[in-house]
Amino acid sequence: MKCYDCPRNCGVDREKQKGFCQEGEKIKIAKIIENFMWEEPCISGEKGALAIFFSGCNLRCEFCQNYDISHQSKGKEYSKEEFLELIKGYDLPKYTCIEFITPTHFSSQILAALQGQKFSIPIVWNSGGYEKLEMIEKLASVVDVFMPDFKYCSSQLSEKYSLAKDYFDYASKAIMKMREMKKTNIFKNGIMQSGVLIRHLVLPNCAKDSIEILNFIKENIANPFISLMSQFIPCNNCSIQRKLYPLEYKLVLSHAEKIGLSEGYLQDYASASENFIPQF
Repeated sequence: MKCYDCPRNCGVDREKQKGFCQEGEKIKIAKIIENFMWEEPCISGEKGALAIFFSGCNLRCEFCQNYDISHQSKGKEYSKEEFLELIKGYDLPKYTCIEFITPTHFSSQILAALQGQKFSIPIVWNSGGYEKLEMIEKLASVVDVFMPDFKYCSSQLSEKYSLAKDYFDYASKAIMKMREMKKTNIFKNGIMQSGVLIRHLVLPNCAKDSIEILNFIKENIANPFISLMSQFIPCNNCSIQRKLYPLEYKLVLSHAEKIGLSEGYLQDYASASENFIPQF
């Protein structure tokens, strides 16, 4: 079957050749980290997530901290049936949630594997935000929490850093659809059970673009819940060769406060460290 799961619209038969994501038909997992604690408090909680890192990606972010798996396709392949059995093999109450990290390019396979299944903890869809409306509508039947990145407003920046000139066109609509499908954020003992948490990483020299992203969120997303991140570090021959200046981050935080985006998280500047990058 030809693949049109994501905005790349490759149209390739992934049983015979790989798509832009560099993956074939089977679900490929690079690493599973149990009790993963490095996410927002409403995701990690006190137990930590069962974090499943998928291989490949439908973006090509040159600053990706998971470069080894997103660009180099390291991992082990699973059929849809094997993937479901893999998840069921864990003692799920030991974790706050099941977190799918960079899963977009396996959307159809994950849907087929999980359709009709119920789990005792939420499923979190941690994606790059570069998604299609029709796929988000389908995923809402198996996903409890959408946690998309909202990376860029500028098409010049998205093309330069992620090879996706149309990123904002797709991500903005996808995130609005996520909010439509999960109308309210529901918490239990501080852990997000259902809803949308929008992440935005502030990039060096890009504070103006971050402010435009915040303006869009304020004007178009009902009851926005956001996480503003400062963790950028230059890696993998990235063309940006410095960390974020504290003043750049402060400007973005000040604007968020100014326009009333008060629900969510900000990040300690010390998070811009290689110590928080998983080893694959």
